[in-house]
Amino acid sequence: MSRKATITQKEIVNAAFKITKKEGFEQITSRKLAAAAGCSTQPIFRIYENMDALKLDVYAKAAEYYEEYYSEFKKNHEVPFVDLGLAYIGFAQKNPHLFRLLFISQQGSNGKSMYDLVNGKDENVVKEISKAAALGVKDAQQLFMQMWIFIHGAGCMAVTGDYDLDEAASVGMLESAFKSFSA
Repeated sequence: MSRKATITQKEIVNAAFKITKKEGFEQITSRKLAAAAGCSTQPIFRIYENMDALKLDVYAKAAEYYEEYYSEFKKNHEVPFVDLGLAYIGFAQKNPHLFRLLFISQQGSNGKSMYDLVNGKDENVVKEISKAAALGVKDAQQLFMQMWIFIHGAGCMAVTGDYDLDEAASVGMLESAFKSFSA
């Protein structure tokens, strides 16, 4: 008799991530996950003590996904925070369930703040603040806070379907906000 193939932790996390991306983090159940992973619930609970432990790994995968999304996003605007804003809003539009998980809910964050996620390993926010300071902005960190409130609001609006500006209009809006806040 041949031994049954075993499912790996990575396969379980990938299946849970797909459910999260398509339906939302709160839709992950052991039965739905087992069906998506092509196994019974037994291997899931052999690997994970409970669903909360699995959700921490799904959150970590979603955070990595956002970081990859941002690193691959074309950054070609001179005005600080415009590319950061466009990427954030675009992520919200394309991945509303992941956006909710990472930037609206507290589920699975494992102590990571919104700032930690957006700043990422490459220190994306720090670079934008430095870019603003190099342009002569006196309090670039305060400017970031104002821009961030503006950008996050736009991202939330994108998730609810209330943000329908195209890229050119978004760029104009972000540039205008930067000029207003830095004046």
